[in-house]
Amino acid sequence: MKMLPHPQNPLTLAEKTGMLSIGLAMVLAFLHPFWSLIPLCLFLLVCAWAPFLSTVGFYLPVISRGSRQARDIALTFDDGPSPLSTPVVLKLLARHNLTATFFLIGKKAQQYPEIVKEILRQGHSIGNHSWNHDYTLMLRTQRTIASEVRKTQYVLSQLGSRPVFFRPPVGITGPRLTKVLVREQLTAVSANCRAYDRGNRTVRALAAKITRCLQPGCIILLHDIAPDEEDRFLEWQTELDRLLQVVSTTHTVVPLEELVNSSTENRC
Repeated sequence: MKMLPHPQNPLTLAEKTGMLSIGLAMVLAFLHPFWSLIPLCLFLLVCAWAPFLSTVGFYLPVISRGSRQARDIALTFDDGPSPLSTPVVLKLLARHNLTATFFLIGKKAQQYPEIVKEILRQGHSIGNHSWNHDYTLMLRTQRTIASEVRKTQYVLSQLGSRPVFFRPPVGITGPRLTKVLVREQLTAVSANCRAYDRGNRTVRALAAKITRCLQPGCIILLHDIAPDEEDRFLEWQTELDRLLQVVSTTHTVVPLEELVNSSTENRC
């Protein structure tokens, strides 16, 4: 399937904002030297906050939705594979005849290779979600980030999949990630429709929360993690089943690659 081309040295939003801040600082310096500090300080604040905005590609391009021109949406599941939750997710997807993309943690994929193979056997796609799912990964050195991504790519390729998408842990990006993704030929992907379920720790009304944010081009983010209590585990299955029933009847669910490629073609 045709994938997104990697842009050749485009100016990022961070670079554009930095250039604008320097320009404003130079202009304000003629009025008063102190005033020139205002745009520079604001730029530093934006640089510190922007990585936590998962749908904003500040340091690098990040895809968070598809085209609004169609009813298509995509399902994604983070943090698997799991011997407890993945079979449940696969069973429910099969029941509703839906496909999804599983963003897998490399260490877990190495631990449960047969589950990874079953995901692929059932026609789903796989994305790279780092090796350890370290929440502070973007604060690490570029070598550490590269190792996390590369090891996961290697394990998944050995199991039959070469991911083209990378979703950083908890959606946090950073300037050191760009070169790593270009080298591994990966595209950063986020999501614009999620329940903020804290990794299935909060599953009550999960279906309703996702349904409220459904719109054409949505990338839905769910979790492939088993809740730690039996009652919550059963509630999660019920909510997920209810959600998949809704999306299968109200929208066309397509593979993430198809949604993304369709979006880029519409912009051409």
